[in-house]
Amino acid sequence: MVPKKSESAKTPGAAKAKAAGTKAEAQVDFDARLARLEELVREMEDGGLGLEEAIGRYEEGVRLLAGCREVLDGFRRQVEELTRGAEAALEPYDDDPDAGHDG
Repeated sequence: MVPKKSESAKTPGAAKAKAAGTKAEAQVDFDARLARLEELVREMEDGGLGLEEAIGRYEEGVRLLAGCREVLDGFRRQVEELTRGAEAALEPYDDDPDAGHDG
């Protein structure tokens, strides 16, 4: 019997794959937003835009910047979680023979 999609999505492997896909999508999304933002800055710095066009580009840039910050905040939280996990793993356990004992 073939498991339904909803059943297979509940497996740990499927959850990790989904999380990895989300991270990759966030990275692509960030990179695309940043590239567009840089393009908008160049267009506005060149000075060839009319006032209405420049304001439209500026509005788009503000939206892109907010999206970039959102993605970066997600990555920052992820790094903090990983750091906490790594620090916890470095704590000596009870009766650890390698733990720093005076003697």
